[in-house]
Parts: sequence; structure tokens; C-alpha cells
Amino acid sequence: MTTEQSSFAICLANEGYDDLEVWKIYRLLPDPKAAEVGCLRVIDESGEEYLYPASHFVQVTFPADVREQLLATVGKREK
Repeated sequence: MTTEQSSFAICLANEGYDDLEVWKIYRLLPDPKAAEVGCLRVIDESGEEYLYPASHFVQVTFPADVREQLLATVGKREK
């Protein structure tokens, strides 16, 4: 699964990364170059986008209505 197919991932591990919470759903941003080196571009707890090891996440897909609700919620938090 690529980040183009999935806009979200669940954090499975956060060792060494204070801006990640285990079991939290994070929004992903497409970044083919990051994927080439085994990373994902994630909007983390700081509200900024950073690269993290893909091994720390599992990418997930949701039904369209759930995805829309998640994106709306993320948009409110980022303002």
C-alpha cells in the first residue's frame, strides 16, 4: 500500500520520537522519495510534517465517509 492509496496510518512504535503517540491515527502526506528510503511523511503531534520510519506505522484505509470525517477533524486541529 502506498501513501497515495492511504491518507492515514496508525503509529505502532515511538521509540526515540517524542512527537508520536502509539495507537494514534496520523495523517500521511504523499512523498515518493521518502517511500524510497523506507519513510513516511507524517503530520505529528507538533502539527508539522516530518519523516518517520515506515516500520513505526501501519497504513490504513477507511470508508469514504470515515475518511471525510477524519480529514475534517484534522483540518480543525491544524487551524
